[in-house]
Amino acid sequence: MAMSELRPFVGRWELAVDIPGAEDTRGQVVFEWLGALLVVRSEVPDSDVPDSICVIAPDDDSGYLQHYFDSRGVVRLYEMTLEDGVWTLLRTKPDFSPLAFHQRYVGRFNDDATMIDGEWQSSQDGRDWQRDFGLVYRRI
Repeated sequence: MAMSELRPFVGRWELAVDIPGAEDTRGQVVFEWLGALLVVRSEVPDSDVPDSICVIAPDDDSGYLQHYFDSRGVVRLYEMTLEDGVWTLLRTKPDFSPLAFHQRYVGRFNDDATMIDGEWQSSQDGRDWQRDFGLVYRRI
């Protein structure tokens, strides 16, 4: 996969998090190039939502890998794809931490790439997925 395919992400976005008990939480996310890598920085002023930094790199097996680090000290590795305007992050095997549950994010770009509407989901078995929380990006 060519990193240039990730160009629609680049820029500043408002983040709307819909977590039970913290509905309508807002933050900001910046996607920017660091040489051949795409770096993602997110800040959310709500203490229930961690700030994070991600580094996205190409991967021959999955398309891309997203290396995730957050303010809680959580470190994870997600397989990532972007196909037909659908962005998917998937974690189904242990990486830097044990795999207590499977995780995925599925977000869809709108036609003019000014919004990504998606949600995080979890699964105990990797087959039956349940919504954890909504996560919507709006380009600023």
